[in-house]
Amino acid sequence: MKQEDVNIQFPNKELARLWRIPFSDETEQPKVENALRERVKELNCLYGISLLAERHFHSLDNFLEELADFIPYSWQYPDVTCAKIVFKGNTYKSKTFKTSEWRQSSRIYIYSEPVGEVNIFYKEECPPADEGPFLAEERALIDSLADQIGTIATRISAELEMEEINKQLSVERKALQESNAALKAVLKRIEEEKQEVSRNIMTNIDRVIMPILYALALEMPKTQGRYLEMLKASLEEITSPFISHLSDSYRSLTPSEIAVCNMIKNGFRTKEIAQTRGVSIATINRQRESIRRKLNIANSNINLATHLQSSMWK
Repeated sequence: MKQEDVNIQFPNKELARLWRIPFSDETEQPKVENALRERVKELNCLYGISLLAERHFHSLDNFLEELADFIPYSWQYPDVTCAKIVFKGNTYKSKTFKTSEWRQSSRIYIYSEPVGEVNIFYKEECPPADEGPFLAEERALIDSLADQIGTIATRISAELEMEEINKQLSVERKALQESNAALKAVLKRIEEEKQEVSRNIMTNIDRVIMPILYALALEMPKTQGRYLEMLKASLEEITSPFISHLSDSYRSLTPSEIAVCNMIKNGFRTKEIAQTRGVSIATINRQRESIRRKLNIANSNINLATHLQSSMWK
């Protein structure tokens, strides 16, 4: 290999930092082949961790347990290599794990906070290399593993948290649907009870109060019979939507104007309304003008009594 092929010139220092493993100037065929085999194992390790992450995307514990058994095969002496991963207080060890003085480790970080460590041990002494018995390439590999574990753990935790949130939302949505169904049932029952009360009121008026009014009509002087008719009409209005519709549709009408509307609807003339309410005819005329204006029929030929008696109030 030529020297110019060994020294790569990067356009900036940031890209140069990404190149963790320098080219070897080794030219002996056996050593070159051995180096290539080691690089293949390292690539398989990085590829394998991605596959394990996909296989165990629902369980961080299962991912780390299997990873601890997998990574020793990527080191130079896999027969005497064992691994231990410590993550947030939990420890995951490879089979036949054994601590020794020949150790290589790298911290695991999540959001710049240390949360664990990846440890590689040789269970027996091996030939010296770049970092004790470990290669410089193995240092880059273990650091990359630690970074990958932090990234994958963050993703798995986020996915599990999202699943839990979705489950909780589903439970709350179901509870809300049940509450809505119960509320609809209650509202339906309330409406039925309102209708029942309305029917009872109408029945009591027809069966109890109206017979009394009819009896009074036979005894009262004719001059006062008009007031009795008004009383009967007012009782009938209790069970009709006229007054409530009038006040809902035209909220600007005063209570006094609503009372005058009711009397006009029942056929009372201006003089009779004034006498009944104890006010002057001019006051009633002003109220009639105000009513016409608020009912949007001012300056028109529409008869006020006819308008109030029309089907629009039914």
